[in-house]
Amino acid sequence: MLVVAILLFVLALIALATGVLGFIGRLPGNRYIGVHTEAALRDENAFRAANRVAAPTSVVSGALLAAGGLVVLAAGMLTGILVTVGVLVIALFTLGAGANAGARAAEAIAPPPATGGCGGSCGGCSLKNTCEPAASSQPA
Repeated sequence: MLVVAILLFVLALIALATGVLGFIGRLPGNRYIGVHTEAALRDENAFRAANRVAAPTSVVSGALLAAGGLVVLAAGMLTGILVTVGVLVIALFTLGAGANAGARAAEAIAPPPATGGCGGSCGGCSLKNTCEPAASSQPA
């Protein structure tokens, strides 16, 4: 169970570092760590705001993972497995809630993407004419 505990400690360290860096606004803009939705990556301010909103849940997840690692070190095999699964599930849902809140914050801040001539509300160039009524159905 030592390997499982070490894995939980490494995940805790990553979550704590992401949360602290996100909270102080020092998390570099990237596609791998932190909130990386389309709206958050559109603008640096939106990325910072999204990660600042998600930071508390990341810190809580990191603390939970670290506590789970300590329990796994002290517990037996069955208890260690149950604690590991429980801690991972709860941490994942906690991180997801924070990412969702951060994504909403980024959408509120980031400017909407520019829409051009082709592909308006119907999707793409290949679907452009499907939104218009058929020529044969129009009265003459």
